[in-house]
Formats: sequence, C-alpha cells, structure tokens
Amino acid sequence: MPENTPAAGFQFGLANLKPAHPTEKITVTFPDGAQREFPKSTTGLDIAKGISPSLAKRTVAMALDGVLSDLADPIEQDARIEFVNRDDPRALELIRHDAAHVLAEAVQALWPGTQVTIGPVIDSGFYYDFFRNEPFTPEDFAAIEKKMREIIAKDKPFTKEIWTREQTKQVFRDKGELFKVELVDAIPENQTIRIYKQGDWFDLCRGPHMTSTGKIGSAFKLMKVAGAYWRGDSNNPMLTRIYGTAFAKQEDLDAYLHQIEEAEKRDHRKLGRELDLFHFQEEGPGVVFWHPKGWSVFQGLIAYMRRRLAADYQEVNAPQILDKSLWETSGHWDWYRENMFAAQSAGDEAEDKRWFAIKPMNCPGHVLIFKHGLKSYRELPIRLAEFGIVHRYEPSGAMHGLMRVRGFTQDDAHVFCTEAQLADECLKINDLILSTYADFGFEGELTVKLSTRPEKRVGTDAAWDHAESVMTKVLEQIKAEGHNRIRTEISPGEGAFYGPKFEYVLRDAIGREWQCGTTQVDFNLPERFGAFYIDEHSNKVAPVMVHRAICGSLERFTGILIEHYAGHFPLWLAPVQAVVTTITSDGDDYAREVFEACRKAGLRVEIDLRNEKINYKVREHSLAKIPALLVVGKKEAETRSVSIRRLGKEGSSVVPLDEALAALIDEATAPDVKRMKGIA
Repeated sequence: MPENTPAAGFQFGLANLKPAHPTEKITVTFPDGAQREFPKSTTGLDIAKGISPSLAKRTVAMALDGVLSDLADPIEQDARIEFVNRDDPRALELIRHDAAHVLAEAVQALWPGTQVTIGPVIDSGFYYDFFRNEPFTPEDFAAIEKKMREIIAKDKPFTKEIWTREQTKQVFRDKGELFKVELVDAIPENQTIRIYKQGDWFDLCRGPHMTSTGKIGSAFKLMKVAGAYWRGDSNNPMLTRIYGTAFAKQEDLDAYLHQIEEAEKRDHRKLGRELDLFHFQEEGPGVVFWHPKGWSVFQGLIAYMRRRLAADYQEVNAPQILDKSLWETSGHWDWYRENMFAAQSAGDEAEDKRWFAIKPMNCPGHVLIFKHGLKSYRELPIRLAEFGIVHRYEPSGAMHGLMRVRGFTQDDAHVFCTEAQLADECLKINDLILSTYADFGFEGELTVKLSTRPEKRVGTDAAWDHAESVMTKVLEQIKAEGHNRIRTEISPGEGAFYGPKFEYVLRDAIGREWQCGTTQVDFNLPERFGAFYIDEHSNKVAPVMVHRAICGSLERFTGILIEHYAGHFPLWLAPVQAVVTTITSDGDDYAREVFEACRKAGLRVEIDLRNEKINYKVREHSLAKIPALLVVGKKEAETRSVSIRRLGKEGSSVVPLDEALAALIDEATAPDVKRMKGIA
C-alpha cells in the first residue's frame, strides 16, 4: 500500500479533535508584573504546583487583588495573585482563625454536648463562645491545649463546602447546635452558606482558612475566660468565652507573653493605688477622684500643653451645659444622643424646665465663639484651644480606669482657616504633635493614618477632593521628613462623615500602640451654624474648620504615661521630685536646711525625719517611685554635701549641696522650657 494511502476503517488523531466550545481563559498577574493565561476556574493551588511543588507546599493561602482567599478557591476572572506563606504578616489572622476552629473542636471532643457559637479573630488573638451548663475555668486550659495539639498534629485539610440554607439548619438542628441555627437565619438571603471541614469536624464560617490544621503550628496559648451574653443581650443565655492567642513563631508568642507580663506590672490602676495618684468609686462611675500626687502630674501635663500653645493659640472656655437646641443644630442630638448626658433643673417648682445637654465635645462652643463678631480673611487662621471637660456615656463594661471614662478633659483646639491655609496648618499641627510626643519620651516609631471619605458624608465632592489632595501631600511630606521614624497608612472610607482625618498612633516603652492625636477637617459644622468670614472680594465664605487634639483625653494620656514610665516619671513631671532623709537624728537640722533649699529652688520635695533605719527608708521611697533621695548625716552636715540615690540605679554619690541642687533644677526643667531658654 502506498505510504500516503489512508488505511481502511475508523481513523482519528489529536489534530482532528476540536472542543465544542473554546476554553475560557483568565489572565493572572504575578507580584513581579509577569502575566500568564490559565483556564477559567483554575485554583490558586494548581498555579502554585505548576510553578514548583515547594511553593505549593509552603503556601497557606492566596491574595487575589489584595483580598485573602482559600488557596483551593477557583479563580473566575482576571486577577493579581500573591502567594501567602506562614511568615507573611497577612497569615497571622489566618493562623488565629484556624486556631479558633481547632479550639472549638477540642472543646467538643472533651465535653460532648457543648454548643459552639461564634469564634472571631481579635487584635490580640481570638476567642470562641461556648454554651455549657458548667462554665469553663482556666484549670481546663491544659486539657484543651493538649487536645488542640493532637488535632493540629493530624494535619487535616481545611475544605470548603457550599450548603443550602435548609440543609445547614437541619444538620445543626440534628446536632443540637441551636445557636448555629439562629446564626444561619441571620445570614442575608443573598449570601451563600459556607461550611468548613477539618477532618470530621465542621463549622459554619465565611473563611478563608489555611490549607490544613498543621499549618497552625505550636505557638499558641489559651489566655483567659470570661462570661458573655449571646449576641451581647442580657436577656439571652450566658456563654463562656475562651480567649486565646497564636503566632507564626514561638519567639513571637514569647515576646507577646512577656509584654503581657510587663503590662500587668505597669497597669495604671495598680500603680494609681500604690502611688496614691487617684481612685474611682461607685458614686461617680467613670469619673476620676484625683489625689494630690496624681493631680500634680495631671496639672503638670496641662501646664506643659499651655506653654506649647501660647505662641499660636488663643485659649477659650465654652459653657459646660447648653440647651439641647444647640445640639440639634450641630447634629449631635440626632446622631450622638446615646453617648450624651442630659440635665434638667432638679427643683419641681423651677421656672425653667428645659432640657440641657452636658457637652460631649467642645466643637459647637468654639464655632459660636468664632461667630461672635465679624471676621475678615486677614484674621485667619484663628486657632482656639480649650482644656474642656466633656462627658460621654460609656457602658459600665467598657470603662477601664483612666483609659475609658465618662468624664474627661480634652486638649482640644479648632483652627478656622481658608482652603489655601489648610496644608500649612496640618503641617504645623503635625510638628506640634510629634515634638510633644518626643518630650514625653515617645521617641520610637509613630504611625500616621489618613482616613478618607466614607460613603455617608456631608460636603461636596470638590471640597473632599481638595481636602484629601492636601492631606495626601501633607502625609507624603510627613513621611519624607520623618527620617524612617514615621510610618504612614491610608484607611479608605474611614474618615468622619464631615471630613478626612489624620490619626497619630504612638508606641510605648513595651511596644504597645496607642492612638492619641487627631487632625480632622470639617465641612459640616461651620455651615450648620452659619459661620463665615469676609473674603478679599467682600463675599461671605464658610471657613475650613480643623479639629485638633494632641493628647486627646488628658486622663487617658496620663494613664498611658503612668504605664509608659511604669510610675517612674521623669523628674520634671514627677509629683514628688526628691525626698530629704537622715541616717541618724544628728542630721535632722541639716536635713531641714537642705529641704528648705530644695523648696526655694522650686523643687517638689518632702522631708523624712523618722527614726527608722536608712535601708528601710530607701526601700520605702523606692517603692513610692521617688526619683531622687537626698540622704544626709553628720558627715554631710560638716561638708555641706548630700548623698544622692537615684531610683533605678545602684549605689549613691556624695556631692556638694550647691552642685546637687543645680543638677536637680536642670533635670526638673521641662524640655520645652529648656528649648525656650536655649539650654536644651
């Protein structure tokens, strides 16, 4: 048969095969910018395996267009892909989420019949709420952690299934998981029901998860238990909430546990009692009873802020109680009433029975002060500052020492300026905030966040465009001038309804972050109150209003300072800067001389002439965090010297009295005063 003659019978080849429909393709963009086409519905795992088996093995999830997803999810459209391993900061949330699921499985394995409810990730770790007749206690943690390690060691894959609503409810109903049935009912109709399995155990969950339980690792720990009402409603059953934390590495967990230990030592509530600074009591929930020493620190903080503002700000004071009609005009009565306190005359026969509001913030009062009298563009910017006491309702469970109170003092200020002046004012405020934090010893990394327009907002798009453009440029300048100390972030949609804002987050001595300072642009309040200035064309123009706080709540900032310094304040801020004490009664007369010399020099000083051993006195004053102890005896009296012991330092040094006074006076001078005097 000739070579090219077709053979008899049925013939086919690959070249003859054609798909009925062309395979749909998607384009995937990799982190280096490279692009490849894949069939639609290709999974992230397939792509990772195609690159290398080792990549697939170490990848725990993927990010599609920046959104974390299960690695096994099909990719249905063009997307930018990133492979996430355990060491990626984004994986920490997944590790904790997976650990919460394993916690729930462990609890149900150990105590069958326990109902699981919800188990979200939180800033410090995760928790899971359980319903059981007998509440869990920390004594149960060892058994639970052991069971969790067993589950993790099995390394079961996390798999996702889509169930129907009725199927889901029936399955959980059959299991006796009535809280889960209620959760299913709460899921909007347009959302799919996702079930995640790890071996035989499963849970209702939105995801995502890592590829298997083994990826959680061993760096986890259960921390505490607490009671929690189902859905936060006291009419509902009480649940037991088990808190835990987890990290990618053991050293990260160890560092966190050390931080917790340090935080407990530094707890401002504990130190407040030990150092006799302040107290709270039931008759005044959420308001501070300042003791003399605590009040000294608080007033030192205010005095410092007053000096810093003196050159550029005018200090004002707006009334504490104002008719509710004013708060209706400002919008607070409608939008903020649940956080406000109202007052009325207590007398039954009082002529005026109007309702008044105790001010929750200073802003409306400052607008009214600005409005009083005609203002020209030549007078702008006008900067009004107030150390105003405000009151805001906080639920009793939310209050936390000085950190969360109902009555507090704001180092509040409002700048009224033109649009052209906005950038300079933001930069000026930034310099003030950063230098203030540095003066109080916060010299580590700071974060400045720009929050942009939310969906619900007031003001024109043009005004928002201008403000956000200005603040974005300011943010870039802040970062450029920060010399790697300033980290910047943008939080899209997190601005206030009335304008974009900066938030300043500082880091304390043990690495905790505290959001304190704010700069907020306001398009709303001046217009609501009809505030205006006359521009160069004789037109009435609403000013740009900038809300500014440096410390925020001065009570809270004092609490932060107590914990930052562990009660050992720098000498310029310490309530008692020095104590003069004696070795024997032979030194009493000279001790009185030293005490008077310190007092006349402006030092906050006390004298201790008790007939006690010197070691006892040293220990007692050390526990009271006294920065300097001036010990005198017969020998010191003869040489007109003092023996100085400094808190936190070993031993003592004997120096002439004049020299000791000069050194203490220098150290007791606030950093801003030193700069003004040119002695910094």
